[in-house]
Amino acid sequence: MTGVPASATGGTGRPAPGGKLGSAAVDQAGLWNIANILTMIRLVLVPAFVVLLLQDGGHDPVWRAWAWAAFAVAMITDVFDGHLARTYNLVTDFGKIADPIADKAIMAAGLICLSSLGDLPWWVTIVILARELGITLMRFWVIRHGVIPASRGGKMKTLAQGTAVGMYVLVLTGPLATLRFWVMAVAVVLTVVTGLDYVRQAIVLRRRGLAEERAAGAAGGSGGAAAGAAGASGGSGEASEGAPQPVPGPASGPEDSGAPTSDASTAGPAAGSAR
Repeated sequence: MTGVPASATGGTGRPAPGGKLGSAAVDQAGLWNIANILTMIRLVLVPAFVVLLLQDGGHDPVWRAWAWAAFAVAMITDVFDGHLARTYNLVTDFGKIADPIADKAIMAAGLICLSSLGDLPWWVTIVILARELGITLMRFWVIRHGVIPASRGGKMKTLAQGTAVGMYVLVLTGPLATLRFWVMAVAVVLTVVTGLDYVRQAIVLRRRGLAEERAAGAAGGSGGAAAGAAGASGGSGEASEGAPQPVPGPASGPEDSGAPTSDASTAGPAAGSAR
């Protein structure tokens, strides 16, 4: 007897294969895991990126190259931290909150800085940021009814935005400058299209959720009415059972009257006259 339950050892008395790895994965799902560390790095890179981009008036090619490097590292960590968190069960409350904040912060910083430097029209920045803020608020609007999964269009939008902003951070001329314009145009189109699709899905999800709630409420109401009717019928049955029952009156038959039943009494005078 080892004193260890069989369920804890795989039922054979030996440690279950991968038991140490499983416990290690559970232990890692605290605040200081690799996914959260990458998210923290991305948060720290946001102010560093802004400082590098705006050095010497924001038009020095060398400083902007360093800013592009910081932006690229931030976008790469965005890809890996989510993948690691899902693959190794490292999802934490901190990661759920900090990851989207870091994503929006680095993109917003790049767009606002580029527009303030005159490299990117303000309407592009406003459209992208308004879409991101609106979709974030809409998530809270429908979260009680469900979660809309990330679509392929949304992933393409994120890739296009990151590529376009990165190209605008660098000092490009000639064909590359023309190319970055078209990449940004694709990013804006994907931003608007995927935003409208998300709104459509959110409305459908909310309507379905409200319909299910109404159906559940109606079913609960009919069940309560049926239970009330059953209780009422049960109460009437108890009342009838508890009502006083009629008591049989005195019997008129010879067996119930209590009168003597001897032969003499039954024969009477007629018997004597017969003799």
